[in-house]
Amino acid sequence: MLEKIREGSQGVAAKIILGAVILSFALTGVYSYLGSSGEMLAAEVNGEEISRYDLDQAFQNEQARMRAQLGEMFDSLAADPTYMAGLRQSVLDRLIAERLIDQKVEALGLRVSDGQIQQAIVAMPEFQVDGQFDNDRYQAVLRQNNLTGVQLRDMMRRDMSRQQLVVGLLGSEFVTDAEAQALTALQQQTRDLRYLLISQADYNDGIEVSEQEISDFYQANQARFATPEEVAIEYVELKVSDLAKNVTVTDEEAKAFYDSQAVAYQQPERRLAAHMLFEGDDAKARADAALARVRAGEAFADVAADASDDTFTAENGGELDWMTPGQMDPAFDAALFGLEEGATSDVIETDYGFQIVNAKQVEAATQRPFADVKDSIIQTLQSDKAQTEFYGLQQKLADVSFQVPDSLTETAEAVNGEVKSTELFSRSNAPVPMDNPRALAAAFSDAVLLDGMNSEVVQIDNGHILVLRVSQHQAAGTESLDEVKDRINAQLVTEKASEKAMTEAADIEAAWKAGSAPADVVAINGVGRFGQPDLDPTLVQSVFTMSKPDNGAVFSHFRLPNGDIAVVALDKVTDGAVEPEMVGALKGRMAQQMGEADYRALIDSLRAAAEIRYLDNAEAQQIQ
Repeated sequence: MLEKIREGSQGVAAKIILGAVILSFALTGVYSYLGSSGEMLAAEVNGEEISRYDLDQAFQNEQARMRAQLGEMFDSLAADPTYMAGLRQSVLDRLIAERLIDQKVEALGLRVSDGQIQQAIVAMPEFQVDGQFDNDRYQAVLRQNNLTGVQLRDMMRRDMSRQQLVVGLLGSEFVTDAEAQALTALQQQTRDLRYLLISQADYNDGIEVSEQEISDFYQANQARFATPEEVAIEYVELKVSDLAKNVTVTDEEAKAFYDSQAVAYQQPERRLAAHMLFEGDDAKARADAALARVRAGEAFADVAADASDDTFTAENGGELDWMTPGQMDPAFDAALFGLEEGATSDVIETDYGFQIVNAKQVEAATQRPFADVKDSIIQTLQSDKAQTEFYGLQQKLADVSFQVPDSLTETAEAVNGEVKSTELFSRSNAPVPMDNPRALAAAFSDAVLLDGMNSEVVQIDNGHILVLRVSQHQAAGTESLDEVKDRINAQLVTEKASEKAMTEAADIEAAWKAGSAPADVVAINGVGRFGQPDLDPTLVQSVFTMSKPDNGAVFSHFRLPNGDIAVVALDKVTDGAVEPEMVGALKGRMAQQMGEADYRALIDSLRAAAEIRYLDNAEAQQIQ
């Protein structure tokens, strides 16, 4: 057969077919080379490209910023693919907004000169040493950030040009005194009211709910009964703290450690220091005069109180604190530890000025007894031994869980541990230690869920690791009607009772308007817009939606979140006091809010007029 194939391949027809195939592949390759972009795109804004690389870089920077701000909480958020997709989209939208601003800047002809850029760079604290621009530091910072001077200049030009537009927009907003005063008076407004609460629970008796009503409610509110994805986990964990409990340290080992680390258990020599400080042009002369008084027999404390420029310590005779070698300026340190107890140094010059040092008291170096530190040494040695054992078991944990990927029994035996388990849990109610973001991410990862294998080693904390596998997986779904029937029935009863209470409230309000005030009315004066502890916040908000009374009270009734009904009589509205400080602060906030609204409106208008193509998704969207 092979011989016949070989003979057939040598024929004219076969050679023609082979040539056609080769030509088609060649043309396809050339077309692919000529017709494809060398760089994948994330979006196009009016024909201007945003590369996938730029998006990835901005996305990584945003993640780093959020991780620095939120810590481990961000790791938990990052485990949700939907959240991360939304975050990536928001970063892309920001890049698009920046590109639209750049295009608007160019259209308006806004420019930044080289001189302005140079002034801005010189003024940047990143490039300064002792408050002055330093070219060596400038070059070092550029190298550290992998930038050239031209690249920095271009970045500065773009950012400063954007700033011209944004600052011009935000700075154009202003708020008049009258507007701020009116809003201040409105915010500080108080209201006097009377109200009556009608409990919906009083109307529950006798209410019936049909099976059809329950079914209709269930069908119309499926989202309320959604159940999250849940997993039950088996895991083997390894902790240094657990290993340390089984580590034995003998007294001989502890004593040997004590002897080898004797210096660590020494209390160094320390001295109670006092000083006099002299500053200014005549500091040396005044210091010499003060030292002469001490040498003549005056008490150091008296001279310090009278002559030292350090008024804080002078009140206490110049006394500082107990000091050990190396705590102070080298010159001060040398002077203090070169004195006998009670002696006074010559005048010395330090970074602070001219000083005179006195060694008020001296305590020699001492050695802490072994008995005092024995327990802490034993704990240290236990921890060290446990840490060494931990590293060995950590490798066993990783190796065995990988070699036997469909069970944790052998893994537990290899590290002298046990297979622990959890009940079903979701991302929002994970038990310890599964509530750790890294463990949670591993438990719900595709590799663990779909393949049914052991996870990689998960580090919970320093000296605490585990390997896990899913023993039970329950996909997200919806509770059945039978499971939620009683809850729906109770809710419908509450709603119907609340409607009855609402009808009763309307009748009470009508009678109250007519002059027949109900019993048990509660009167409260001076209720502020932000409420008070004994009032339902919804009631307060509703009262501030009522119109201002002219002649007599204004009446209304409202349903509260718990189903009760409040019938309200609004008697009086009092405008708040207008304080100048509050008005000034409010003007600034209002102008800022208005400027931000203007900026958002500008971006929205630019987007509406732009041709934007989203190319980051599998299916590109065309937005006009």
